[in-house]
Amino acid sequence: MIKNLLVVGLGGFAGSICRYLFYIWLEKERNMPLATFTVNMLGSFVLGIFIGYFLIRGAETNIARLFFAVGFCGSFTTFSTFALENWNMFNNQEYLQLAGYTVASFAIGILMIFGGIVIGKAI
Repeated sequence: MIKNLLVVGLGGFAGSICRYLFYIWLEKERNMPLATFTVNMLGSFVLGIFIGYFLIRGAETNIARLFFAVGFCGSFTTFSTFALENWNMFNNQEYLQLAGYTVASFAIGILMIFGGIVIGKAI
């Protein structure tokens, strides 16, 4: 149990550092929450690759799943920030931006998972 917690923690540490670096790099453009959108789409893609890679092989190692899927992708992506940004757009009466951001996030996120799975199976 302690080993699993450490593996999740290490993956989470790496994912949260990567997410922070994306925020530093991308949040210069404030009219669209580009950093949150980017990390959520990349996280979906990485998770898809991970799932696809292990689906074709019939098994996954628990350590790899804990590190990548639970730790890294769990801390790299952020639903709570996405929800807050949606609330802020609603509160600022930016309804078109709110609708576009929400629809794009869900639609592209699902496509990124699918694309990642295809690539993961091919690796």
